[in-house]
Amino acid sequence: MRSDKLDPEMAFSSWIEIWYELYCKPKLRVTTQKNYENFIYNHIIPNIGNISLNQITQAKVQQFYSKMKKNGRITHRDVYGNGLSDRSVRTIHAICRSSLERACVENLISVNPTIGCKLPPKKSGEMKVLSAAEVRRFLIQARVEGMLPLYLLELSSGLRRGEIIALQWKDLNFETGELRIDKQVYRVDGELMVIKPKTKASIRTIILPESVLRVLRDYQLTVASKWMFPSLYDDNKPRDPHSLGTKLHGILERAGCKQVRYHDLRHTFATLALEQGMDVKSLSAVLGHVSSDITLDIYAHITTDMQIEAARSIDRSIGKASELDSRSTVKVDDKPKDDFKPVLNTTRRHPGTGCISEINDHLYEGRWSPKWIDGKRLSRNVYATTREECELKLAQLIRASKEELAMLKKAKGKKGRHTKKQ
Repeated sequence: MRSDKLDPEMAFSSWIEIWYELYCKPKLRVTTQKNYENFIYNHIIPNIGNISLNQITQAKVQQFYSKMKKNGRITHRDVYGNGLSDRSVRTIHAICRSSLERACVENLISVNPTIGCKLPPKKSGEMKVLSAAEVRRFLIQARVEGMLPLYLLELSSGLRRGEIIALQWKDLNFETGELRIDKQVYRVDGELMVIKPKTKASIRTIILPESVLRVLRDYQLTVASKWMFPSLYDDNKPRDPHSLGTKLHGILERAGCKQVRYHDLRHTFATLALEQGMDVKSLSAVLGHVSSDITLDIYAHITTDMQIEAARSIDRSIGKASELDSRSTVKVDDKPKDDFKPVLNTTRRHPGTGCISEINDHLYEGRWSPKWIDGKRLSRNVYATTREECELKLAQLIRASKEELAMLKKAKGKKGRHTKKQ
């Protein structure tokens, strides 16, 4: 819309919609668009949208912010209280400030009334990191539960949750150890979407330790998908990022570790990397931060008393635990000081992956019971002398059985169509 068609006396609701559609929305990711639209249409327009653009004052804006902080929440009041969070109020302010700044550029108003408004303090989320001993116990337990490849990669790279789920096998060069990160998975309106990262700095290539590559090489043999970590229910889709949190908490509990968020595994990687001497600039590039200033701001409590020097890799801190691949077992001299023993789960880990039981000290049984073409459950078993070998055999059995079942269903479909024609 041309500026000569705009009117200083137009309702703020009309102006902010114009600003959003023309100047703001085209630059935003889909997930950010949904966030902005929620604040614009559920909070800003219902409360100050009827005020004329040239009648909005700092006092009115400040009253609006105070109302949102005290009684602005629309849903889940019983859980989170009546008011919006400090972060939400600050986001509302950012939207109002940007839209009214554009109104100044268009000569609709002379002064931006949001300037000088008092805002809730900017708070950083509580950061918890696992100690080196906890990392080791966590990875040992993750191996038992079939989750070592994902969590080992996370603790060796510090990838964001959406980034690690978006990885495909083509992104990894096993010869050079180079891993390309150029996409993320998000859930939008109930659907998973794969989109480009928000910033150019997030598109990066990192080098993985050889110990991690060994685990991933063995793991790749069990995956019949282009996705490195496919959905548990559909090999053609990536895993739901939100599913990682539930699995994480269970493994942490069984490993005797404190409870942390999935994002705290990223903080754990960064902390261990700095403690092992990685310089801030290198860490910033690995994490995909826009600048090293952001890294310094987040991890200032670590770098204050630390000598910064280049490090070969985070592998120095978790390398021993990472070498829990299919060709190695925990040796006596490699055991943690607390002599941690993983909790062996004899029940199904999750639907579609079967279960593994320890029959005795030298025999493991893997079982998968799919619903066959006749609608009945058909149990299939494999046996091995180690849990790692049994995991591999079971994964191969499941893949072969799924292919066989798909062929039978296809043949049955063709037979049915032939019968109808007759």
